[in-house]
Amino acid sequence: FGSSHFGSSHPAGVRDSRVGGRHKMVKIVKKTGRKGQEPVTRDYTIHLHKLLQKIQFKKRAGRAIREIRKFAARAMTTKDIRIDTKLNKFVWSNGVRNVPTRVRIRLSRKRNEDEEAKEKMFTLVQHVPVESFKNLQTETVKDE
Repeated sequence: FGSSHFGSSHPAGVRDSRVGGRHKMVKIVKKTGRKGQEPVTRDYTIHLHKLLQKIQFKKRAGRAIREIRKFAARAMTTKDIRIDTKLNKFVWSNGVRNVPTRVRIRLSRKRNEDEEAKEKMFTLVQHVPVESFKNLQTETVKDE
């Protein structure tokens, strides 16, 4: 059985609605998700400790980097995530096992200059050094 709707001869997305005894064709319009993405920069705090519980010691720092990637992909809706070397150094600074509890990062969604690139946008993830993580919110950074 190809279609779930047996008696209909209409193309997908077109429904009958009865109006005064007559059938009237009604086109269902699906909203397309997210309009064209603009470049934007925001600061986030990631609580790495809770993402690394029950992770084997020798896999922690690597997993932390992957979790940061995952977070950035979800927050900025881009597949192409580029992690800055300073952020990588910070995550690995205490060795593979003792990953910092939290990290403050700056996510910048940018246009891909590469013409033949698959993705139009990419996200650059940078480390923002802070003394304390107390009372920090997610903030949009004004681009210069």
